[in-house]
Amino acid sequence: MAVGLLANGSDDTVALALRFGLPQIDVAPQQGAYLVWEDAHLALATVGDKTRVWVDFVGGAQGHRRKHGGGRGQPVARALGLKPDYNPTVLDATAGLARDAFVLASLGCTLTLLERSPVACALVADGLDRAGQHPDTANIAARMTLIHADARQWLQASTAQWDVVFVDPMFPEPGKRAKPKKEMAAFQALIGGDEDADALLDLARRHATRRVVVKRPRIAPWLAGEKPAFAFDGESTRFDAYLPIAG
Repeated sequence: MAVGLLANGSDDTVALALRFGLPQIDVAPQQGAYLVWEDAHLALATVGDKTRVWVDFVGGAQGHRRKHGGGRGQPVARALGLKPDYNPTVLDATAGLARDAFVLASLGCTLTLLERSPVACALVADGLDRAGQHPDTANIAARMTLIHADARQWLQASTAQWDVVFVDPMFPEPGKRAKPKKEMAAFQALIGGDEDADALLDLARRHATRRVVVKRPRIAPWLAGEKPAFAFDGESTRFDAYLPIAG
């Protein structure tokens, strides 16, 4: 069942629903999840649970990471090859809630974000809108373009290229893994997995001019069973890098 957006009578609600194909609902459902405007932002709510999922690029964890996260020394920045004089163009093929994308944009990269979930897109669009209105983040949000599309279908029809294609699939891995925080567990359960992510690797390599970077849990298998050209290992996360292929 599609997640509904609780109508509040505003033009913004109507526009957001139309943009991402979200059904508008007049009352909160009795079970499941729904989108609602709370405290001047869009949030994903689950019936019977007080936790909320929303995107805040200005303050909170993202704001702290922007100010104190380590800049170009962060693993994602090193994996994508950022240098003091080099900010690659980046396609984030599985944007999710765009947390890594915002970090890269804050460091000067220009990003195209692809996300097929209408719920995730709505949350990110709201976060970008608010970030675009704040003086500390307006220039960062301006470097991020969000597109609601399935990456496989979109890339098959596109001839565009980027310096780097970034892939961060979301699906359960075998073996022991740290459990996500409660609010993110609810989001992941709703959005579902990216079990078809293997099919993205070849497409990504055809649209990258420098490298493809795949973010993985440290002990997870390689995407599509393909050994990367090199990798950046962290305590819990691994970034596998693949070289482009022609055509």
